[in-house]
Amino acid sequence: MATDTPLRPADSAAFDEDRGSQARPVPPASGWAPRLRRLIGIEEPLLAWVPEERTRYTWYGALVVNTALLGALSMVLALSSFRSDLPLAAVVGVAVIWFWVVLALDSWLVSSTHGTTVRKWTLAVRFFLSVLLGLFIAEPILFQIFDKEIRQEIAVGNEQKVADYRGMLVSCNPTDGAATTDRPECARYQLKVAGSPAELARQIRTNGDRTAALRTQVADINKTLDDKLATEQRLCGPKYWIWRGGVRDVTITCERARKATSEYEKNSKVKTYEKQLQAMVDHGQALSARKDRAADDYQPLLQKAIDDKTRQRAADLDTDGILTRAHGLKEVAASDGFALFLTIVLHLLLLCLDAMPVLAKVLSGATTYDTLLGARHRTSRRLFAEELEVQHTCARLEHDVQRHRVRLDTDDRMRRLEHEHQRAQAERAARERAELEERMGRIMRARRSVTNPL
Repeated sequence: MATDTPLRPADSAAFDEDRGSQARPVPPASGWAPRLRRLIGIEEPLLAWVPEERTRYTWYGALVVNTALLGALSMVLALSSFRSDLPLAAVVGVAVIWFWVVLALDSWLVSSTHGTTVRKWTLAVRFFLSVLLGLFIAEPILFQIFDKEIRQEIAVGNEQKVADYRGMLVSCNPTDGAATTDRPECARYQLKVAGSPAELARQIRTNGDRTAALRTQVADINKTLDDKLATEQRLCGPKYWIWRGGVRDVTITCERARKATSEYEKNSKVKTYEKQLQAMVDHGQALSARKDRAADDYQPLLQKAIDDKTRQRAADLDTDGILTRAHGLKEVAASDGFALFLTIVLHLLLLCLDAMPVLAKVLSGATTYDTLLGARHRTSRRLFAEELEVQHTCARLEHDVQRHRVRLDTDDRMRRLEHEHQRAQAERAARERAELEERMGRIMRARRSVTNPL
């Protein structure tokens, strides 16, 4: 009857099978999920003990990949906005490199948080790093979202800058050509336009001053020359003639006066000065004629110079630079309350998306996997400490063996040395005894030969 009695109830088989399905560790997983978990430093053999958390860490890895993809998209948008001259291959290459950088950084940030020994301040530091990365990723996306408004704001701002610049050019360059050097604000806005009425008036004044000075110089020379000619005529007149060779002739004083007049006329260069004076008078008349026409000719030239500088200023203004677009975004946000609210919300949203890998770790707290990993870390430290202790003990015992071996070898060598020393002493004593006996024999033979002569 005992052999017919079942060892366990019939309804316990299902329970045992269910327990068999919960055996730990579970078989390793396959597919793309383990690869996602491997990106964030998850060890599959350890996770096999808590398979319930596989889904969490799979989506955790997906968050890291999504952040890297968002960073690559942000880099593409940034390069296409700020460097539109780059070829597509260069843009794609830089985006791929930036994808890898963001992926590696986020993977390190997440993998370094595994385990129960991670402190809150280290999580805060990692979160701060992720926020910095998020700011760099979020800005190009915001620029693209508000692209139309930013471009409009930049265009309006540039138009205002150009209008202000043109206004300063007009203010600092009057149509009559009057100088504005006494105005400090006009130092960077003064134009050099030839033929202005004020410039011509200045040239006329300068030419008139030089003409007057030269005319005075020529008049002085002519007055001196007239005085010399009058002296010459007086000394060479009939009143001063003398009889020489039966005819009337001038005196030596007359000849000296004529010579002095000729040398003065030659050395004073009065003819040259008179030609220069006439040229200055003609140049002054020409300048006066140009001044009469300058009112009609100068204004078109000045207008053309102002237009050229204005066009150059408009061409030099930046429209796609990152700082210009950042300033445009600030102006857009400051000009409308809803735009400011939307900018802040989008900033926070993109920052949360970029910082989500670390933020998710902060929010989720320690998991069973972290507990197991921490336990394994502690076990590894204990095993390593025990291994070090075993190695230390073995090394100490090995040193004891070597010390004992050296001690025995030393004792053996000391005994050998003592035996060799005793043997050397015995041999030396034997040699001395043999030498003494030989000397004694020689002495005895010598005595016998003395006492028993032949």
